[in-house]
Amino acid sequence: GNVITNEPGIYVSDEGIGIRIENEFIVRKGVQNKYGQFMHFETLTWVPIDREVIVEKYLNDTQIKYLHEYQKTVYEKISPYLEGDEKEWLKEATRPISK
Repeated sequence: GNVITNEPGIYVSDEGIGIRIENEFIVRKGVQNKYGQFMHFETLTWVPIDREVIVEKYLNDTQIKYLHEYQKTVYEKISPYLEGDEKEWLKEATRPISK
């Protein structure tokens, strides 16, 4: 039941720049087997990952698939609460990358 954050990022200290993508998760019980009680994370915050911070040529197929699934889920969860320009913005922000 603990809430944690996942904050992958990169900072270039001598240039004063950096990016961080942050989500909040809740820790949930998963399967229990002979090795013990396993836990997993359930995403709490659903915000599009900013495409401007992604350098597509460095992504492998697994990363691209994760990104597409995540962005698709963001749209499915958030779009029912939006209308007009906001919904169009979200559609654009969560579109698949071109790679």
